[in-house]
Amino acid sequence: MKDQITIRGARVHNLKNVDLAIPHNQLVVFTGVSGSGKSSLAYDTIFAEGQRRYIESLSPYARQFLGQMKPADVDEIIGLAPSISIDQKALSHNPRSTVGTLTEIYDYLRVLYARLGEVYCPKCGRKIDKLALDEMIDIIKNRAKELNEEYVTILAPVVVDRKGEYYQLLYDYLNLGFSEARIDGKFHSLHEKVKLARHSKHSIDIVIDKVMINDESRLSEAVENAINYTNGLVVALFNNNSPLTKGKKIKSSPYQREAGKGWPKISATTPKPLLGKEGITLEFLLSSNWTCPHDGFAFPEVEPRLFSFNSPHGACEKCHGLGKLELWENKKKLAEEGQEVGEYRNQYEKAVELCQACEGQRLRPESLSVRVSGKNIAQVSAISIEQAYDFFITYHNKMTARQKDIAENVVIEIADRLDFLLQVGLNYLSLSREAETLSGGEAQRIRLGSQIGSHLSKTLYVLDEPTIGLHERDTERLIKTLKSLKEQGNSVIIVEHDERTIRASDFFVDLGPLAGSQGGQVVAIGETQELLKKNNPQKSLTLEYLRGERVIETASHRRTATSEAIKIIGARANNLKNVQVDIPLRKMVCLTGVSGSGKSSLLYDVLYKNVQKIKANPPLAAPTSSAFRATSFRAGEDYRKRELEDVAKILGTEYINRVVVVDQSPIGRTPRSNPATYTGIFTPVREFFALLPESRERGYTLSRFSFNRPGGRCEACAGAGSNLIEMHFLPAVTVECEVCHGKRFNRETLQVKYKGKNISEVLALTIDEAIGYFDSHYQITDKLKVLQEVGLGYLQLGQSATTLSGGEAQRIKLARELTHTLGRKTLYLLDEPTVGLHYHDIELLLKVLNKLIDRQNSIAVIEHNMHIIHAADYVIDLGPEGGDRGGYLVAKGTPEEIINNDKSVTGKYLKEYLK
Repeated sequence: MKDQITIRGARVHNLKNVDLAIPHNQLVVFTGVSGSGKSSLAYDTIFAEGQRRYIESLSPYARQFLGQMKPADVDEIIGLAPSISIDQKALSHNPRSTVGTLTEIYDYLRVLYARLGEVYCPKCGRKIDKLALDEMIDIIKNRAKELNEEYVTILAPVVVDRKGEYYQLLYDYLNLGFSEARIDGKFHSLHEKVKLARHSKHSIDIVIDKVMINDESRLSEAVENAINYTNGLVVALFNNNSPLTKGKKIKSSPYQREAGKGWPKISATTPKPLLGKEGITLEFLLSSNWTCPHDGFAFPEVEPRLFSFNSPHGACEKCHGLGKLELWENKKKLAEEGQEVGEYRNQYEKAVELCQACEGQRLRPESLSVRVSGKNIAQVSAISIEQAYDFFITYHNKMTARQKDIAENVVIEIADRLDFLLQVGLNYLSLSREAETLSGGEAQRIRLGSQIGSHLSKTLYVLDEPTIGLHERDTERLIKTLKSLKEQGNSVIIVEHDERTIRASDFFVDLGPLAGSQGGQVVAIGETQELLKKNNPQKSLTLEYLRGERVIETASHRRTATSEAIKIIGARANNLKNVQVDIPLRKMVCLTGVSGSGKSSLLYDVLYKNVQKIKANPPLAAPTSSAFRATSFRAGEDYRKRELEDVAKILGTEYINRVVVVDQSPIGRTPRSNPATYTGIFTPVREFFALLPESRERGYTLSRFSFNRPGGRCEACAGAGSNLIEMHFLPAVTVECEVCHGKRFNRETLQVKYKGKNISEVLALTIDEAIGYFDSHYQITDKLKVLQEVGLGYLQLGQSATTLSGGEAQRIKLARELTHTLGRKTLYLLDEPTVGLHYHDIELLLKVLNKLIDRQNSIAVIEHNMHIIHAADYVIDLGPEGGDRGGYLVAKGTPEEIINNDKSVTGKYLKEYLK
């Protein structure tokens, strides 16, 4: 049907021949437990096929730049619209990418500043007005008098640092009666044929006239002609016959033009010596647009490129538009006596410092000297989005009729795009914020804000958990934004676990019933409000939680208070306002607050960084896994003497042995990493196989059963099970190894079996199956049961780390901690551990966290999920807003105490869950 997307026989990943129909122009939510197949259906089937069909509709010439896309493993999809994916992937790792450039707001700012900006002199700070013709004549005559010159050559810079051949341009000026031009610093007759490289930048000045200074009418005519041909620019060129400078070396100005480099900075008072036919010459640039009458400083062009830190015309000359300098410190590790020279090692440490030339503002002084309503473009970019929105609304209200004629549409577009970012809860960000510092959730919402501003219709949008990182209050705003996207005539599919968003959707698709091989089926589908009714016959795990038939179990009472706590005094990192707070130990402490309120600053920039310094004793061993963040220390430094950063005091660290961050980063970035290798289960499994009678007869050792070492692995694929084949003009293809057929080991190794299975077949077992397989081997099953307890029984032992979700990776890390933390008094820091987790998964996560606490450990977690906040023993609420208006301690205490605090926004929403 035309009013719906019909899918038949979807089999991507764990999907089991799924058939379903999704209505167009609706807000559709896909939900289900982690690993149930939501993303496989939404992204790898619906979006992937929509994108592939769009690319197939393009010309062969366009397709060659976009690569080949395999059809999704599905029998049929009907009614599919052009698809746009808005996921949580990092926007860019380019340090030049900012929130402003990604949303194109900065492009509009550049246009606004070029058209309506007020120009101020970078030298004296006075406002610069345009030079009239008479003022130009007076400046030329005064310079001639200073240099004792009788003649001046007037040139018109018609091309400044631009690519092209310009044959026709030079011919046109010859027909106008001009006979000479200066091209890239050299004079040429226009009668001769000058060949210019098409793809190189050139500067061309047409010689208008060489006139006597006393012939004012002819001088005026020459200057006026130059102005007309160049839109306001005039070059005055003098022979240097002055007795003051003749025979003396003249210092070259830093504000000079060099061939092929344009006019980076121009000063009418500082001459540039040029070697011409008649000896040393001096030249000055004048402008009918912007020239300072007090010190002669002239802007060559006030164009949008002047405000681009990605262009040599606008970028700071010192840092080239980065706003910072990367310094590399070379350290030589001296070899011991007797070692060869080849064994010397150079160690380089990277340090980043603020560029002192532009003070981190990325732009050259001329660019920063143009202001709109008293602020330059860097200052507007540095304030929060909320402040920027207010700034432009106020500016729009004060615009004159002439200003509105010129750029009212630009100001309205800027304000609209800022408003879209406010709607998705990004009020605390600034336009100058680097893209690589954004979280996945922030990056996704920036894309979402940009899409709303594009005003597309009849498009299918697919979003992956857009509520990540959002407070309940901001989630309400986001829902309004998603509905406005739908009201523009679009279809919106969301993969989501947030209860408020699910209840606000129009259509509901629940996948399951469980994860992995036990999932991949549609267990409930229909209009959301109908499915939420208790008398609806459709049943699913998600609906049970939503209908209140099943609840996330929490402790019947809070853990009692103890005297042990980490006391933070005077925290001031980022936007924190001298915060003083206690973090009770042997409890679960939850940090809450709206986005940008200072939660991460308190937990990581203050607590984690400084406790690491306090607890570190040389030598500090670096963590063996990327799962844990570590502070880098310089070699030979006494860590105990390092001063605390962004805090006055931290007390109580003697109550803990270490501090560990457990995040959702991958447990490995190659297919060789898997749950068995990461948790250490694979080592006892290999030891077990090495002790089997057949292995001992053959002389096989532990290394024989490793796919990372020669001997037992398949050498055709080096133990990977597959090979990467380069296709030159086509995308590389990964194919199963023809020798081992994906089993990773050679034939002799696979002949060793236990209970009818070889080492490769054991790695293919799920964790649930492996517990039964190794039922009498407690060294293996004890670790497997921990993985089962955190809800990962459906994963295969040898499942590639690259296929695991963030939530799965985090729970694997927690499981590994559970296997070796007894009595270690560790403080665990977690940032939104419920990201990507279903209600059922949250219940399992809480059990794991409580187990860690029962073993005398402590948990401090940043969280927006009300189920976790409800289950916490102690809550620290920061706010009251984000950015500059945040950073205060709003409330602290048990969840019951938080809901009774009228100042707490979190308490308002938490009250609904404590009823």
